[in-house]
Amino acid sequence: MKKKVFKTAPLPFQGQKRRFASGYALALSELSAKQEIKVIVDLFGGSGLLAHIAKHIIPEAKVIYNDYDNYSQRLVNIDRTNKLLNDIRLLLDGIPRDKQRIDEQRKTKVLDRIAQDDKEGFVDYITLSASLLFSAKYALTLEEFSKEHFYNRVKASAYDFDPDEYLDGLDVVRVDYKELYRQYKDVSGVVFVVDPPYLSTDTSTYNSDKYWKLRDYLDVLNVLVDTNYIFFTSNKSSLIELCEWLDDNKKEFDNPFSRSVLNTQNVTINKDANYTDMMLYRFIK
Repeated sequence: MKKKVFKTAPLPFQGQKRRFASGYALALSELSAKQEIKVIVDLFGGSGLLAHIAKHIIPEAKVIYNDYDNYSQRLVNIDRTNKLLNDIRLLLDGIPRDKQRIDEQRKTKVLDRIAQDDKEGFVDYITLSASLLFSAKYALTLEEFSKEHFYNRVKASAYDFDPDEYLDGLDVVRVDYKELYRQYKDVSGVVFVVDPPYLSTDTSTYNSDKYWKLRDYLDVLNVLVDTNYIFFTSNKSSLIELCEWLDDNKKEFDNPFSRSVLNTQNVTINKDANYTDMMLYRFIK
């Protein structure tokens, strides 16, 4: 039986790389044609989409998915999430999708229903955010939800996927990316997939209450030096320009992006705002 290949993460996740799914798969194929790839390490695993695709493209490789954000917990609890969303769907019956703010009476009923699951110990608040809050807004606790305006953005049907199928073949770990890098940096035939939170991103939905600041972002450059990598960034960070400037002005600086291949995707937020996502990859050993 042919295994399903996901082109997008099965549950909402801030910053998943669905727009790069095809380009990323091509990059992996190109790299594997040059030299045997034995290990693929997804240092910032996120939704696991990049690790999932990697296992499909190079099934013989060991693929490590660093599930630092505990996305897999959301996956295995999908039945509970679907039941909650179905009950909310019934509570919001008659309210047009995305058209109007939900009245306080029904909002209270929805909050009461969420509270039932919250008391039992698990609520997928990120999926709930995508279902009830204005686009790109997130609330991660019942208290935070109670302060937000609700809109009916609930999917018309249940989420339908098999968590085991999505995670099949992956070695799932939860460690600091620097530790994981040290563990595999000297392994022959290793490729690092590096997709850190973008500069100044609110990382509350990444299992962190801190912003990803410049120092954090520059630290990631250490894992790109003299390694095989596929790296994701955007033009908002100006990181590539910074490295080019350092390369031009400091002879001892080894630009980690030299000899890499660039792939871009334009992202439109609204009619007045957009940016460019970037994927760079390099195989040197």
